[in-house]
Order: sequence, then structure tokens, then C-alpha cells
Amino acid sequence: MTKPLELKPKKSFGQHFLVRREAIGAIAAETLRCPAPILLEIGPGGGAITGPLLEDGRPLFALELDEEAGAVLRERFSAAGNFHLVMGDATALPMPDPGPFAIAGNLPYNAATAILTRFLVEDIPWQKMVLMFQLEVGQKLMGKPSEKNYGPLSVLAQLSTRMTRLMKLGPQAFAPPPKVDSIVLTFEPREGTPPLALRRPFLSWLHHGFNHRRKTLTNNWAGIYSPEVVRAILEHQGLNPAIRAEALTPEQCWRLFTAFEVAERIPS
Repeated sequence: MTKPLELKPKKSFGQHFLVRREAIGAIAAETLRCPAPILLEIGPGGGAITGPLLEDGRPLFALELDEEAGAVLRERFSAAGNFHLVMGDATALPMPDPGPFAIAGNLPYNAATAILTRFLVEDIPWQKMVLMFQLEVGQKLMGKPSEKNYGPLSVLAQLSTRMTRLMKLGPQAFAPPPKVDSIVLTFEPREGTPPLALRRPFLSWLHHGFNHRRKTLTNNWAGIYSPEVVRAILEHQGLNPAIRAEALTPEQCWRLFTAFEVAERIPS
């Protein structure tokens, strides 16, 4: 009888494998509450969450970048007819099925925001996501106006999804233990959200507005729009011309973006 393959975490992939059984069960159960016909797991690692997800019977596509993890997953789940391993980078890999998806993922810390951003701005049909983040990233996603954590991705995520905190986990829930706490958030699509075709330009616009947090929007937009145009748009929206991006609600950001989209830019 051959010895089962063992998977050692790699710093280069930002791997910290979830080992707390209660957390594994809770993430799987929350994902499976979604009626989507296809399951998608991002960064399954050694398959701790994969096993409970497969028991549901729905097809599960597991996206994994680490070749050694892929070998472990093949060994563990080769007999499961509903298991489909897809090797590649979740930030760019073509989706393996038309979906729609219920998505679970203990996301690698070094790629978590890029992965989430992709699922917010691309035409990927998902009905629910249950995702693990470094606590600091989760706090940014759920940040409120005028808070230090509030920023461009906060705005886009809050406009596009309904976010709920599922659980917070300390370092000992993982092997190896990270130096920070982690958080699991659930995401469901929100109705009346910014159209997909405008989400990338909207996010770029937000990054520009938040570029220098202590500067006013008028100053941050210098060189792109004239100060007169910025002041006129802000005043039309009932906003102080000295306002900063961090003081705007997500809804105010979207209304301003649509106004700036039709404004005349300074020729480059």
C-alpha cells in the first residue's frame, strides 16, 4: 500500500491550510445552502473543504495553482465522479463551466483581493461566495465612509454585493499559523448594481479619487478635469467642493462617477 501524499505549505503561494473542523464544516455548509447547480472552490490546497463539498453530489470544479497540491487532490478524490480539478491561476484562468456557481475559498493572502476583484468585475455568473481573507482585508471590504479601512474595493464590493461576516478565526485554526487573524465573508449579488461593463472604469475612477486620501477630490482630479468642472459637478450633487473621496458613501461615489463619465476631460 502506497503512502498518501503529504502537502507542505509554501510561502510563495501564501498557503495557510485550514485545519479547524468547526470552521471547515461551517464554510462548506454555508456554501451548500446556495442552490446554484455548480460548485467552485478556489485554492483547495489539500482538500479540507473539498471533501464536505463533494458529499453534496453537485459537480465541483477546484481551481488550484500549486502542482503538489494538485497531486494530493487527485490522489484523495480521484474516485469522486463529481470532482473536477482545474490547474491554473484563479486570477486569470478561464472559468471551467458556464455556471452559475456557489463558490468557496480559503484564499491565499497574496492573491485574495485580485481574486475577489475578478469576480466583481467580470461576467462570471455566481450566486454566492464564501471566502476567507486576512482580517485586515475583510475590514477594508466592510469599511465605512471616513474610516481608515474604507477605500475603492469597499465601495465596489458594497455596491455590488450583500456582504455578511460568517466568522473570525485566529492563527491556530491554520497550519502553519499565520501572524494575523482571518475572517470569512459571504457575498451575494445585490440588485440594481453598477453594470458589469462599467465596473472596471468605475474602480479605476475610485482609485484615482482615493489616490491621496487627505486631498480633496478637486485636487485629486487636477490634470484630468478642470477645477471648475469638478466644483460644478460636486455642487450639482449637493456636495461641498472641499470634500474628500473617503467621506462619500458608495451610492454617492456611483452618482458622481456617472456625472464625471459625461464631463469633458482636459486634453492629454
